[in-house]
Parts: sequence; C-alpha cells; structure tokens
Amino acid sequence: MNESQSPVGAGGSARSQAYEAAEAFHSVYGRAPLGVWSAPGRVNLIGEHTDYNDGFVLPFALPHRLAAAAAPREDGTLSVATLGSDGKIQQAEPVAIADLAPGVVDGWAAYPAGVAWVLRDHGFDRGADVVLAGDVPTGAGLSSSHALECAVSLALMGLAGVELDAPGAPARQQIARWVQRAENDFVGAPTGLLDQTASLCCTQAHVLFLDVRSGETEQVPFDAAAAGLRVVVIDTRTRHSHSDGGYGERRRGTETAATLLGLKALRDVAPGDLDATLDQLPAELVPLVRHVVTENQRVLDVVGLLREGRLAGIGPFLDASHVSMRDDYRISTPELDTAVDAAREAGALGARMTGGGFGGSAIALVPEAAMTAVEEAVAAAYEREGWRPPRTFVAVPSAGAGRDL
Repeated sequence: MNESQSPVGAGGSARSQAYEAAEAFHSVYGRAPLGVWSAPGRVNLIGEHTDYNDGFVLPFALPHRLAAAAAPREDGTLSVATLGSDGKIQQAEPVAIADLAPGVVDGWAAYPAGVAWVLRDHGFDRGADVVLAGDVPTGAGLSSSHALECAVSLALMGLAGVELDAPGAPARQQIARWVQRAENDFVGAPTGLLDQTASLCCTQAHVLFLDVRSGETEQVPFDAAAAGLRVVVIDTRTRHSHSDGGYGERRRGTETAATLLGLKALRDVAPGDLDATLDQLPAELVPLVRHVVTENQRVLDVVGLLREGRLAGIGPFLDASHVSMRDDYRISTPELDTAVDAAREAGALGARMTGGGFGGSAIALVPEAAMTAVEEAVAAAYEREGWRPPRTFVAVPSAGAGRDL
C-alpha cells in the first residue's frame, strides 16, 4: 500500500470502510463491485516471535479495517488499485493470474498478487478487479499487510461463490495458512501465523489464545473498559517491515537453535529446563532462546489471569515482555523504549512494544484516570528528543474478517 493509505484514528466501522471501497471501485472501473469484504489489523497483547517457534500468542483484532471491493473479470487478469487517505487512487499494472510467480510483482501490489498466486493452486483462478480502502495504519506494526491479504483472499473466494464459514468453504485457519504462504513465498517476508490468524479468527470483546502448534484456539474475554482500563496503542511513526533482514535473522537463529538441541521447535523447551538448555548453545543464540521460552510462559500466565478476570494483574508481564524483546531479542528501538518508559512513569500498569519490532507501535495498559497523563507524557518525551509526535489511540477488541456488502 502507498504510505498515505491509512491514517491513525479511532477506527471506522466495517460498513463505512466497505462503502468507501465500493465508491472508489465505481470511480476506477465505472461499475459497481459484486461485493466488499474486509479484514482488521491486530494488536498482539503478548506473545511476540513465538508463533514461528510453535508457541503461544494472544492477539486481538482492531476496529481499523482494510476493505476489498471486487468484481470478476473474464480474461484471467488481476487488476488492483488502492485508495489513499488523501483521496488519490494508485493503480497497479494488471497481471495475468496464470503468469504470477514470485518476483513478477513488487511493491505494495505484491501482497494481493501473492494471494491470487496461492489461491490459483486451490482452484480460485478467476480474474478480478479489486479496489482497496481502509484505515489500518501502515508501517505501524499493526498488520496492515495481513489485513490486506486476508481481505483479498475473501474477495477472490467470494467472486467464485465461496463465502467464509459457508458449508464446504475453507476454514478460517486454512485461509490463514494460505495467506502465510503468500507472505513467505511470494512477498518474501518470513512471517509466522499470528497476524493472519488474528485478522481472520478474532472476535469482539475477546483476545485470541492460539496454540500455534496444535491450531487450538480459545476466545478469552477481555473487556478492559469494564475494568476501568484502556489499551493504548502508541504508533511511534518509525516504519516497520517484516521483509527487512532483522526479522528473518531472528527467525533463522531460533530455528538453528532448535536444530542444535534436536527439537522440532523451541516450544519444546520447558521453562524449568531453560538454564540447562542454554548451556548447550553457542553464546549468540542464548538470548534468542531465552526470549522465546520465557515469552511463551508469559502468555500462559496472562491467559490464566484473564480467565480469572484479573486484567489489572497482567501489567508486570507486559513490562517483562518488553525487557525481553529489548535486551534478549534486540528488536526494540529508542522510539519504542521511550514510549514504553514514559507511559509507565505516567501511570501505565504495564507497557511493551508490539509486533515484529524494529519500529512500529507500543501498547500500554492504562487506568482510565491516567489516560491524559500517559498521552501527554509520551508526547513530551518525544518532543524532548526532537522526534515527530507519536500517534495514539485506544485499541478495542473487535470482530475478525468477513463480508460487508
């Protein structure tokens, strides 16, 4: 997507994003779309870089969504355009779906093209006109690319008469695996399954407890407002990308460690065996393994507290997660650390960076009475550093992907 695609805001309704996409579709193609499908961005409450290690994650969907308005074509061509927040439309070069292969399409257009490439192998090879519109913040570590891919997946399936959750339709988690393949093998970003699954499977007022190895999920109630709390997202406005090298280096490091240990994945290291396990590894892999093993346990601890309705008690685990990502996984940045530290000092119960790292966003668990103080403290800290102001909003667990029109 182009950089102006998605402003940060409170998050519009799925229907408003759908109408915007439908209107943009008409302006580009001179006809109405057959339908509009959308998917949300996500925040990961805790459980970072555990998904590709067969571990545990705990995301929830944002109200911010990416909508795909689409209509079929009879010539086997995929034509995609995107509507920016400035009202301008950027159109990609049309491409024959039969000719799609990794490396054929680059830039933002590689994301929808990658989805079409994967779906082609599963019988969804009809041509399509697609227009994308939405308000998921781009480059903020909130999974805008996966929202796009999930929305396009549903659109291309819908054009073939296959709607999500209908009898005989692929399961949501199967579609998530298809989206992962598009991201890994076509776009070239070595992502795990967290983001796609969150965008497709999350439900309103819940966090999604996902065991990546087994695929088992649990919708855990999470009503922060009822507990007098807010989850504040702090977009540092430093760009984040999974396709950059640091993410892949961390993933390769953990996979190497698992191989050296004779394990399928680091999920198989029990917390009680951590010290003895680390003694078997070269020094450069020790902090990576320590983060993954302790982060998995933090997810389990947070889920236990949430099941008991003890939302305020999760703050220390958020703090510990950030320290682990900063010091062991080494994926934080000065902007993220400053946001986290300022939020804590101003009254947040806990705070951490969220997403893949190297930029993007932090989250803070904030008592309602401390909201203004936290936002002002973070802004002041950025001003002292001479950085452009961060953007903040309250994240409310929202519904996953679906058809809107």
